[in-house]
Amino acid sequence: MSDVEQPQTIARILSEALPFMQLYDNQVIVVKYGGHAMVDPDLSRKFARDIVQMKQSGFNPIVVHGGGPQIGAMLDR
Repeated sequence: MSDVEQPQTIARILSEALPFMQLYDNQVIVVKYGGHAMVDPDLSRKFARDIVQMKQSGFNPIVVHGGGPQIGAMLDR
């Protein structure tokens, strides 16, 4: 079991994330998917798991592919 999977580590991470989870509850979260995560099967599985966890946590994730420069420009605004 890795350190991230230890119950104490999970509890600490969730307690640190809780304010943000409450702030973004029921909000649309855009997630860009591409690069290494698309070609590495292990990263693809982890990405899918994380998207499911986001949805189960009350977020509304939308996955987009490509658009790196456009997304960067929007974040710079």
